[in-house]
Amino acid sequence: MPHHDDPLAPAVQTAHDWLRAVADGLDTDDHAFAYRALRAWLHTVRDRINVSSSAHLAAQLPEILRGAYYEGWVPTHVPVRHGLAEFIRQFAREAGIDEDEVGPVAGAVTATLSELFSPGQLNRIFAVLPMHLYGVLCGARPAVDESLIEWQPGAGADEVGPVANLGNRIQALGDAVAVLARGLERLPADKPGDDRSTQAAQQAHRILLAEGLVGADARER
Repeated sequence: MPHHDDPLAPAVQTAHDWLRAVADGLDTDDHAFAYRALRAWLHTVRDRINVSSSAHLAAQLPEILRGAYYEGWVPTHVPVRHGLAEFIRQFAREAGIDEDEVGPVAGAVTATLSELFSPGQLNRIFAVLPMHLYGVLCGARPAVDESLIEWQPGAGADEVGPVANLGNRIQALGDAVAVLARGLERLPADKPGDDRSTQAAQQAHRILLAEGLVGADARER
């Protein structure tokens, strides 16, 4: 059927263009795998950001991929408070890959989406994610130890024991420092006027706020 007779043809073509770009980023001709990897990326990120951030991310997607993004989404259940191990398990399960492949595959999808999304969009999404997830999405191969305490955004002192709560706060401080250090770097791809330091400060503030380390309560410590 000619495109001018099919009102859905442009949407289908755009989705294919994006999928082809993801496949190229993964260095594969298997578009079914590329779709699983993209879907895994979208769902694992979607489940760990709030409704407002999710709406901004979805608005960047082609119509057909937007449907895949919202498939199974329950807005009252986000953001989930699962840690790194569950993030990796979910990504591996949806992408159909081994867990030790999650970092490289997620990193390749991130690199492709950074070219397809509007400038700065991924920075705004990553700003509401904890640092250990940011690393995986940028291609890191984390060694997941289930015995380690993982910082979970939004987890309060009444939900964990005193030792775990201290571990969460130490992790949050480390994450905040890492964010600020990265924000002070000037990258070759940075454009004039990009204010990475301001974005980093805002992200660090969100991390500390999630653990109650800034704000009214902080002045009492």
